[in-house]
Amino acid sequence: MRILILGATGRVGSLIVEHALRDGHEVTALVRDPGKVRAREGLTVNKGNACNAADIRRVMEGQQAVISALNTDGTTTLSDSMPIIIDAMREFGIRRIVTVGTAGILQSRTEPELLRYQSSDSKRKSTRAAEEHRRVYELLQASELDWTIGCPTYLPDGEAVGGYRMERDKLPEGGERITVGDTAEFVYGQIKDRQYIHARVGIAY
Repeated sequence: MRILILGATGRVGSLIVEHALRDGHEVTALVRDPGKVRAREGLTVNKGNACNAADIRRVMEGQQAVISALNTDGTTTLSDSMPIIIDAMREFGIRRIVTVGTAGILQSRTEPELLRYQSSDSKRKSTRAAEEHRRVYELLQASELDWTIGCPTYLPDGEAVGGYRMERDKLPEGGERITVGDTAEFVYGQIKDRQYIHARVGIAY
């Protein structure tokens, strides 16, 4: 499969690249600094910006699926890039997209009409990152694409150990953490797994 990976130099994105190459996929990465990506067989690295429509169109043509592991970086990169990504996917007839979100955009258990970051479920004082992820969720929800958003809670560094739980649209009860390694494994796995099409998925141990 030909897969475009955005955010390929990040903690989660770099591991997704490794999974995809290991399985023999043709991977294209769009990165601001190609020097941060090790060249190897099966990987095409393009310099560019996910918020630039010309850059996105250039790497989107010919792809079969998109994985976005872009993060907020204290900016509006997520909400600025997603309309561009959606438009390019429409133009080139690509339907499958998997993104890395945050547990803050899952539904609250205590106040089901609210998202977790809006409710007493959340202990975070700043809501800026969650609001960016919410905008992405709303854009995907309004599209005709086959989207899935993997929503990890607290995300420490660490290898994949397995044994994590998944729940559609909510954080697994009592879930408090999941490693970067297991998050990458889950998100990558959704390229072939269609169980969670049109869903946010809470993931935690």
